[in-house]
Amino acid sequence: MEEIVKKKKGVVREYGEALLTALLVAFLIRSFVIEAFKIPSGSMIPTLMIGDHIFVNKFTYGLRIPFTTKRLATFRIPERGEAIVFIYPVDESKDFIKRVIGIPGDRVKISGDDVSINGALIPRQTIKVTPEPENRPAILKVIPDAVADQIGVRTIPVFSGWEDFQYFVEKVNHLNHLVQFDNDPSYTEAEIEVPPGHLFVMGDNRDNSADSREWGFVPIENVKGKAMFVWLSIDYERKNLRWDRFGKWIK
Repeated sequence: MEEIVKKKKGVVREYGEALLTALLVAFLIRSFVIEAFKIPSGSMIPTLMIGDHIFVNKFTYGLRIPFTTKRLATFRIPERGEAIVFIYPVDESKDFIKRVIGIPGDRVKISGDDVSINGALIPRQTIKVTPEPENRPAILKVIPDAVADQIGVRTIPVFSGWEDFQYFVEKVNHLNHLVQFDNDPSYTEAEIEVPPGHLFVMGDNRDNSADSREWGFVPIENVKGKAMFVWLSIDYERKNLRWDRFGKWIK
């Protein structure tokens, strides 16, 4: 009887140690490598939709002390054109995701929907989106096909008011991504220089994004990581899953 009791205690201890090890590994991965985030707003449409759940690579730019903005090591700073998750400078209880437009020392000029970096206009190419056939009413096809193949984005989900936007492929640095504009630009002319240790960011839904044009620069120390891919996407309006977005890499 004594031996049986000892064995039972051993099993409990074994499971307890396995659970603690799993929790420790999960904590380390979440703190230093990958973290999951949910997209709550439409500021990054057409790249990211409301209800997208994404993984963010926290290792790309360096190592941070968990729950702080202090870094143990810095590998590099974000590049222009990268989509990043960061602590919102105005309210540090919130995380935002935007696209890097200007890095330290850049002169950013905004004139309506046109953006220039150090005197060079950010190029963009007009594209169109059109509903897929009747059996896939929730999908918009990116055309022309040659552009869709080039950027690796062939479809985007239908969303409310999609017909009221103009769509473009924008090239920031060497990175191509989709952006959209409405017919009433929200921002007037401005020219600023990005200060040391900061970034200028914008949403891909250019006329419907609260970003650096409104609340200022992002301290590089606030950057949590680089957006990687969508691992789950829920269309709350239609109450279904967007299966085509599972595993979609974020451009």
